[in-house]
Amino acid sequence: MARVDPPDPGLPLKLEPCSNGEYVPSPASKIVRKTIEQTHSIADHRAKRLGITRRDFLASSAGMTTMMAVLAACSSEAGETGGQFNPTTTSTTTTSTTTTNAPATDAPTTTAETEETMDEDAATEALAAPDGEFIFDIQGHLLEYPDDAPGNPPGFPQSSCGEAEPGDCYGIDHFFEALFGDSETTMVMLSAIPFGNGALSPEVMQRAIDTAGSFGCSDRVLMQGESFPTSVGIDAMEEVAANYPIRAFKTYTHNGGPPWRLDDDTGDAYFEKVQEVGVPIVAVHKGLSGNNPASSPVDVGPAAVNHPDVDILVYHSGYENSSVEGPYSRDADVGVNRLITSVLDAGSPSNVYAELGSTWRNVMASPNEAAHLIGKLLVAVGEDNILWGTDSIWYGSPQDQIQLFRSFQISEEFQEQFGYPALTDDIKAKIFGGNAARVFGVDLPELACGIDDQASRPFAPSVRRAFATPRPTTLTPISVGIPTNASSVQGVREAVRPSLCSLNEPIGTDSRQCHLSGLP
Repeated sequence: MARVDPPDPGLPLKLEPCSNGEYVPSPASKIVRKTIEQTHSIADHRAKRLGITRRDFLASSAGMTTMMAVLAACSSEAGETGGQFNPTTTSTTTTSTTTTNAPATDAPTTTAETEETMDEDAATEALAAPDGEFIFDIQGHLLEYPDDAPGNPPGFPQSSCGEAEPGDCYGIDHFFEALFGDSETTMVMLSAIPFGNGALSPEVMQRAIDTAGSFGCSDRVLMQGESFPTSVGIDAMEEVAANYPIRAFKTYTHNGGPPWRLDDDTGDAYFEKVQEVGVPIVAVHKGLSGNNPASSPVDVGPAAVNHPDVDILVYHSGYENSSVEGPYSRDADVGVNRLITSVLDAGSPSNVYAELGSTWRNVMASPNEAAHLIGKLLVAVGEDNILWGTDSIWYGSPQDQIQLFRSFQISEEFQEQFGYPALTDDIKAKIFGGNAARVFGVDLPELACGIDDQASRPFAPSVRRAFATPRPTTLTPISVGIPTNASSVQGVREAVRPSLCSLNEPIGTDSRQCHLSGLP
């Protein structure tokens, strides 16, 4: 299919309200709206001064660190003290009240500047992954529509990939490009869905694994088996397990058939079948359902106790975007608190794992919510039982989610006030991939993949035109486009710089800030 130019280059952090198709997204917060507006303003200004395109600046490491700095500034102005995004190692703060050679609309108030937001080399270094970082995304989705039935793809951000037919944006090639080419994801689990009319069937998943194998990366792609006990029935699980290399079963208690519970008779029969076929890992969707009672994680704890030999991976961790994540309270029976209460009442069984797909994306623009979410999960299920997932490819490349989680820290204030542990590099390494590697028996030293060799990458960005979402040209963090010679850097330093955030100023109506979400 012919590709078309997307209407806007997008921003390094995709903070716009959107959904994975299973819930109605919340309106953008004032912090998000102002962060988007200010980042556009700064990007326009810096690109003009550098003599480069706005797209190139936004796709650069400096573009990423700039937007992270804007988000941090807006969050601070809003009094969100629960956490910090800290990709930087050294910084200086400059206060400016006068300007030269700049339009009045660019006049700054107070500008926090760091070397990492002004110098491309410093930005790239600040964003760099720790040596040996392993990222295992256990919730990945793609859609391979038949040629004669292109389907009706949902309105995810990925639909703006640049293909003439939006359905083509979700295929195997785009999936690998987004996960392995445009992010630092090391390994991915293909996860079944209750929609798509077979566009993510076991046959499609197998084809994706075979495609990865063609360039030496089959060990990087795993698959789950679909299971719908109240519609298709549990006997169908035997055929799936016999014919495909599944590593877990994926199920929904509120979708894909009449509702059921993990701890009722249907649930007991389901878990018995899981063990019978020799795949004792269940990934179950809980939360992100519009508060559907059948999707509540209240049944997780009892089921874990009843079936101690089965690992239960709670996708989305029971999160619902209709409520704000705060400190755990038994009286606040909403969102992730429901999972925590179920686990605590069951005696904290060790076979329950909390997964972060779409959940982290929903809270990552709110340091308070992000700190409460991660903090109370660390307390309740432990650092060994939290798993990384992103719901990609719905939102495009997950690199922004990776970058914000890598840089996020729970503040000392929240650690002292709520008893949360510090979110250390060691804990992040477990969440990013170490825990999932243990659950699925992945031997890290044996992982090898031809995609690590730039010359062998079949989906190299150099052979495609730019997408709506910013994209790197390497497997390291975003680092393209902006000049790094001395004169260019000096030009940035001498340029007039808009304020990082002025939260109390009116929010503009520049439609570019809503290029994916339709936000008014």
